[in-house]
Amino acid sequence: MGASLLRLYFHDCFVNGCDASILLDPSPTIDSEKNVLPNANSARGFEVIDQIKSEVDKACGGAVVSCADILAVAARDSVVALGGPTWEVQLGRRDSATASRTAAETDLPSPFADLLELINGFKKQGLDEKDLVVLSGGHTLGFSKCGAFKNRIYNETNIDPKFAQKQRSTCPPNGGDGNLAPLDPTPACFDIAYFTNLKNKKGSNAPAFWNDFANSMVKMGNIKPLTGNQGQVRLNCKMVN
Repeated sequence: MGASLLRLYFHDCFVNGCDASILLDPSPTIDSEKNVLPNANSARGFEVIDQIKSEVDKACGGAVVSCADILAVAARDSVVALGGPTWEVQLGRRDSATASRTAAETDLPSPFADLLELINGFKKQGLDEKDLVVLSGGHTLGFSKCGAFKNRIYNETNIDPKFAQKQRSTCPPNGGDGNLAPLDPTPACFDIAYFTNLKNKKGSNAPAFWNDFANSMVKMGNIKPLTGNQGQVRLNCKMVN
């Protein structure tokens, strides 16, 4: 679940900023981001955020802490719980009263994007090439749908044959696009295995990755937050007040 919360936060921030818009259910006035291809039957952890929100509101005597801040803290704590770095989460975000399926379809990075497309997509969010590399390391956690990478394990040569063979056992050539497979050998541990694999076991600098990842998460958390009188503090993360 830790990987799911980190991904949920990433997908929230990349669509009009870190404003908890991804948490909103469809309604006559909300074109939910939950229904776009990168999120549909893929984004998870909504019920965990709801549970945290309920407990926080009880402790605070009402809706004081926004869903956006709860998601930001939950993402950080998930990384820490799985052995990764910590960072100070800047608080004070407020929740959006809208969602944008169109922006989600446009701004969420595609697993099929080439390097230039990824660089431009991150640049649009105020993030640079280093942030792109570092935040991609979040894939050290969790699983990916076979359909997102299956073409590579069957048709490309710049991939370790043993790794490709292992992935094929989960991802058949026909069908099975929704099957889940890890992108590194330790999907429940925040480590450098994702980069180590990419570099053909030449090794990576773990302390540097920890520090850079924390810095880039703070930077991402500052993408167009709603503050002051903007937005609202939702009573229920799934719907506007």
